[in-house]
Amino acid sequence: MTKDFSRLPGEHIITWLLRCWDNGASSLELEGREAKQLGSLSREGGIDKVIEKKAQALWRQLLPSVRERYPFKEDVICRPGKWTTMERGIQYLRELAVQEMVYYDPDNVQLLTDPDEVQCTRPMWRKFVRSTLSSYANSLAVIDWKSEEAPTVDEVAGRLRQYEESLSSSLISAVEKLSQEFQQFREDMSYSLPVQTSISAIRSKRSSGQKRGYRGYKP
Repeated sequence: MTKDFSRLPGEHIITWLLRCWDNGASSLELEGREAKQLGSLSREGGIDKVIEKKAQALWRQLLPSVRERYPFKEDVICRPGKWTTMERGIQYLRELAVQEMVYYDPDNVQLLTDPDEVQCTRPMWRKFVRSTLSSYANSLAVIDWKSEEAPTVDEVAGRLRQYEESLSSSLISAVEKLSQEFQQFREDMSYSLPVQTSISAIRSKRSSGQKRGYRGYKP
């Protein structure tokens, strides 16, 4: 169980939190003694000490412990770098949702605990678009929400997968069309080749006859 919730060397805080969520941290109820038995989960003493103080679901302990260690949102950075696949992009969007959750009002018990149900705000969307390659960013930048209420991260992820599938379908169709055209070109070439060979053979015979004629002629 420890390996499911232990932060890996060099792993970003937000990436680690999301992995804990995906591994079931919300359904793991822990008391202080049980939390201590897990050892250092975060690889940071300040965070681990806060986790060990409370008896509740591990997920509800992780978020405030990170907030207490890093009181300013700018101090917690999501994984840097450009994402190059849609699945990696969706993972990054979910990490942005976790970052928002860390700095929720701790006294509001009605706030969501599921990153996928967090609303994808326009600032989150802008960060998401800016974090990809220009080939994706140019297309995603024109997408806008029709309703006033921002969609959830899960809803956005579904739309992004549909977008990716439409791109893949268009690419597959283009490749199939190109393949058909190339096959037709090969068939046309194979059909015209015997004709060209016959013409070459006729020309070769004429050339040989003319040479023999020249040799037999004496003025």
